[in-house]
Amino acid sequence: MDNRKTKSSFKSGFVSIVGRPNVGKSTLLNHIVGQKIAIMSNKPQTTRNKITAVYTTEEGQVIFLDTPGIHKPKSKLGDYMVSVAENTLNEVDLVLFVIDATEKRGAGDEYIIDRLKQVKTPVFLVINKIDKVHPEALLPIIDEYRQLYEFKAIIPISAMEGNNTGSLVQAIFDEMEEGPMFYPADQVTDHPERFVMAELIREKVLHLTREEIPHSIAVTIEEVKRGENGKTLYIYAAIYVERDSQKGILIGEKGKMLKEIGKRARVDIERLLGDKVFLELWIKVKKDWRNQERMLRNFGFYNEE
Repeated sequence: MDNRKTKSSFKSGFVSIVGRPNVGKSTLLNHIVGQKIAIMSNKPQTTRNKITAVYTTEEGQVIFLDTPGIHKPKSKLGDYMVSVAENTLNEVDLVLFVIDATEKRGAGDEYIIDRLKQVKTPVFLVINKIDKVHPEALLPIIDEYRQLYEFKAIIPISAMEGNNTGSLVQAIFDEMEEGPMFYPADQVTDHPERFVMAELIREKVLHLTREEIPHSIAVTIEEVKRGENGKTLYIYAAIYVERDSQKGILIGEKGKMLKEIGKRARVDIERLLGDKVFLELWIKVKKDWRNQERMLRNFGFYNEE
């Protein structure tokens, strides 16, 4: 009898990551994939679209959908963000419901749980930021959520530190069924480079500004061309704001703010593309664009079927 272990079948599936804003969904996604796909910020509602990230090993391939945080919308953009997050629940093989171990359960968490009860997709409860709480604090959190919903698994992690993320990934693969490789093994996202470049620029604005600015900006890549020497990539991008006062803030005294945004974004874009980059930014004002459906379409929203 041949006792040699046979190679297991290749698995694949789609996983949606949901949760309140700012619980660490994008940080988790970037950590699993091993590079920056979703922008990270300490400001809520950073993610505006479904970010598809592809994670491939010899065991299989998992396609992650990092969704906008589910929150009470205050604009048409907000309505769109929430609908994107909710619509993914029926489209995937597994849902990761991410909560923050440092935050008490809120109305947003309860709203998500109510939505989860309406779908048949299995759900993992992922308790993030365990590096910021005492281990004894986890048991009450687990007991509390276990009474509200029958989770397929409850897995505490720290996405920032990488604690227990390996166990989470293995649990995800264990849940997947045999399936094809949807994307090439070396592909990590289905978004075009221009989308990722625009997101990296927007991330720098989120990091460097406060108050109303983060939620009032959109970024578009207007032109990308290679220089005559073939070594430098010239990228021209526009940052849209809603008011003239916001334009002034982003430009900064003697243009210092805009230069700093460009400098930080250029470093990440060069790392993404592997090319030397010349990045030019300028600011445009579009009044109340977040409530104008035409502008939202122009900026890449409402493109779902």
